[in-house]
Amino acid sequence: MIGIITYGAGNIFSLTAALERLGIPYGMINKEEDFERYDRYIIPGVGHAGAAMAKLEHTGLVPEIKALKKPTLGICVGMQLLTAHSEEGDANMLGIFPINTLKFDGNTEFKVPHTGWNQVFPEKENPLFENIPAGSHFYFVHSYFIEYNKAYTLASTTYINKFSASIWRDNFYGVQFHPEKSGAYGETLLKNFSNL
Repeated sequence: MIGIITYGAGNIFSLTAALERLGIPYGMINKEEDFERYDRYIIPGVGHAGAAMAKLEHTGLVPEIKALKKPTLGICVGMQLLTAHSEEGDANMLGIFPINTLKFDGNTEFKVPHTGWNQVFPEKENPLFENIPAGSHFYFVHSYFIEYNKAYTLASTTYINKFSASIWRDNFYGVQFHPEKSGAYGETLLKNFSNL
């Protein structure tokens, strides 16, 4: 059963709708005791990373999140929260991954925010991307990206520059795209996560 960590900065509706479509049971985590009820966790997130981190700290759940040993997935800003630092708000993040969240260069012919479908290429064998062919399209909406680091990159994509579309370290995973808005392959990824 998946526990969705709620802290006031996540697009809960589209995620819960996708989980319901897939028949994946879930519930909400609002306080420390709630963690015990679940065997997997999702950190959703939309909007400003610095503001999201401030909201997360306000919940008092940060120590519990850092200590999690069960599969944990950050989505979009939820993934950026797992990094060490974000240029958005010049804010320190959870520091689970020793990599940074950077701002896209807006002085190119590419539009920022990056909004739309992009091909994603897994770089490591991992059950999260099982039955998802290399080059499958996922839906992105973001102005900041996670710097590419081979050690932690599970899958990559390119928009303005190459960056991590998905990261992985121990039981922690992150995806910059929105699997809940990415059609069949997004649903496959959520199913895969529920079976990790």
